[in-house]
Amino acid sequence: MRGDGDGWVVSDTGKHYWGVHGAAGLLLRAPHPAGTHAVLLQHRAPWSHQGGTWGLPGGALDSHETPEEAAKREAHEEAGLPGELLSVRATVVTADVNGAYGRRWTYTTVVADADELLQTVPNMESAELRWVVEEEVAELPLHPGFAASWHRLRSALQIVPWTPGGQPRGNLARTVEIEDGGLVLRIVGSAD
Repeated sequence: MRGDGDGWVVSDTGKHYWGVHGAAGLLLRAPHPAGTHAVLLQHRAPWSHQGGTWGLPGGALDSHETPEEAAKREAHEEAGLPGELLSVRATVVTADVNGAYGRRWTYTTVVADADELLQTVPNMESAELRWVVEEEVAELPLHPGFAASWHRLRSALQIVPWTPGGQPRGNLARTVEIEDGGLVLRIVGSAD
């Protein structure tokens, strides 16, 4: 049912988390004209929880949604992003909390690519939406949960997306994380 995820979960330490079925956000990455990559960030409206900080478009999961579905829906609602232009390549549980009365709460970051810096349309939950070069993200006043996971998410951005033909897509870092948590060292040079 639409909207049945709205509400707070209280942790066993008394801290409140939005989304009775958990929450998800979209970490969208696209090539930047400067030759690097940028991610789409949301400057949270002052009236919202942790207002004034920068984070990801996202929100509560409804009971019938996967994290991927919820992240795409929230990105459409909060930033006007069309889901068909997003290529999901990984999900990362960036928060896992013991709730009161045996309830668990998780936040899942859905990592996706776009072929270009997409136009955005902010809703009332956004003071601003901005494409930020990856190297400059940590300079902003980040939402505490996003700040705590940004270093790990930067590694997730380097997960190798494979094309149908079995070739790695895009520019790869020298060391990349693969989905099972291992690392692969990319050797630069000729086959000889």
